[in-house]
Amino acid sequence: MSALAKNYNRRKIAFKKGKGSFLFSTNGKKYLDFVQGIAVNSLGHSNIYLNKAINKQTKKVWHVSNAFIIPEGERLAKRLRKKTFADSVIFQNSGVEATEAAIKAARRYFYSIGKPQKNRILCIRNSFHGRTLAAIYASGSKKMTEGFGPKVPGFDHFDFADHQSLKKSITKNTAAIMCETAMGESGIKVIPTWCLKGLRKLCNEKKILLILDEVQCGVGRSGKFFAFEYAKIKPDIVPIAKGIGGGFPLGAVLMNKKVAKAMTPGSHGTTFGGNPLAMSVGNAVMDQIFKRGFLSNVQKSSKYFISELKKLQNDYPHIIKEIRGIGLLIGLQLHQNQDKFIKKLEKNGLLTMRAGENVVRILPPLNVKIGEISLAMKILRKVCGEFDYE
Repeated sequence: MSALAKNYNRRKIAFKKGKGSFLFSTNGKKYLDFVQGIAVNSLGHSNIYLNKAINKQTKKVWHVSNAFIIPEGERLAKRLRKKTFADSVIFQNSGVEATEAAIKAARRYFYSIGKPQKNRILCIRNSFHGRTLAAIYASGSKKMTEGFGPKVPGFDHFDFADHQSLKKSITKNTAAIMCETAMGESGIKVIPTWCLKGLRKLCNEKKILLILDEVQCGVGRSGKFFAFEYAKIKPDIVPIAKGIGGGFPLGAVLMNKKVAKAMTPGSHGTTFGGNPLAMSVGNAVMDQIFKRGFLSNVQKSSKYFISELKKLQNDYPHIIKEIRGIGLLIGLQLHQNQDKFIKKLEKNGLLTMRAGENVVRILPPLNVKIGEISLAMKILRKVCGEFDYE
């Protein structure tokens, strides 16, 4: 019997090694991994370039306190500043820590300008921002908060795509609107460009901050470094994680100048965040993602994959309800519960993940090959064919 707590409903499968888009189980079976640690392994398994970076840094220094200057972190922060909207970065260990830091930064900003009463964050109901106490109440999900009372105050909610509810929910105490640019856990729901533009305009009018959570959809997953870049807007605060470490625990919160000014010494901290080993891996990931043609190739792969999936939907409209997504954050919404479908995919050698609204979440590495997408389509078509007769 496992000594691990039962807070995960684990599949009965374990892996001994991985390479690129593939995983090899302890019983020798080969799987095409289109989960990739839930959009974490941005460059696939056992990436040679990342391996070299980790090995090189382990021979120098793994960890020092943030009480000292960390050159590797200085370099990564400058690169992020150069390539994004941000003026300053605070490194974390995970997405939820980055989200917590984003919430703190928003509240601290208004405190710093003499408006401490502006401390409430407005979020989409049933979104996902992580699993700390504050993050689950930010998400506004009854299921996630069950058994974890008392309620953490400071969060208000509106329903996805309900713009009237959004506007009515903004009060004199609202500090920021926080939402995922593309909602992952709740069903791969992408916020349209016109809506993002509207959010930016609304925040400007109300003199509040815009926080765009790109923990899952950021760092190249959308085909651009950030998904909000398609809308040509600039948020005030952006938490990121997952893909930035390529599988190594790493997160960050990016801020513009006016917000960053409020984060004075002692306002926030982390023991492990921004350590030399994590920063070296982050820099290695950036080396690859910022290479000429890398992101355009993500867009090409996405275009091909979604085109093939729509053909599949046309052939099996009674199974597949909708194709959702952006870049290589893809959702296959089924008419019925997706669990059985996911199990059949796994049996045929393709690993996928569930999301809300009967969605099968598909998350290949960003450097996935067209031949690997074709293999995935072959498996998907086979499973749809089997379902066709049930």
